Amino acid sequence: MRKTQRDEVDAIVEGWARQRPDTDPSPMLVLSRVARLARHLDLKRREAFAQHDLDPWEFDVLSSLRRAGKPYSMTPGHLMDELLVTSGTMTNRIDRLERRHLVTRSPAPDDRRAVLVTLTPTGKKHVDAALISLLECEKQILAPLSRGDQDDLADLLRIILASYETKY
Repeated sequence: MRKTQRDEVDAIVEGWARQRPDTDPSPMLVLSRVARLARHLDLKRREAFAQHDLDPWEFDVLSSLRRAGKPYSMTPGHLMDELLVTSGTMTNRIDRLERRHLVTRSPAPDDRRAVLVTLTPTGKKHVDAALISLLECEKQILAPLSRGDQDDLADLLRIILASYETKY
């Protein structure tokens, strides 16, 4: 791949190379770009979700339920594991989504001690619409890359991410 233009990270790395010639700041060429891109993506995602009256965390919970398939239900524990949040955080999120009528809680049919969180029709409508906005936003972000370059980037990032996420 060729360099097509300079960015802020080039200036940062050059500055460190000048000021600390005893170090190799080259990892920043990748990871500082990933970090900066993550921030830009976060801002764009927030804009996409706000169009549908959702916060990013709300989209995350609702989309987990939606991806589960009919009847769009999961236990709070399963949601916690998928979203990497604590029990208290998950309880708070479910409470807030329930007040907005985006999810319901009910006893699990096979174990009345367990609870199921279920996506409501309103929640499904919100998450489906927000997904379309998110995908459009993400397509725009990736537009400077060819489909092949996007596939290559996805493969390379998967290698790094897999070393942190051993679930799959």
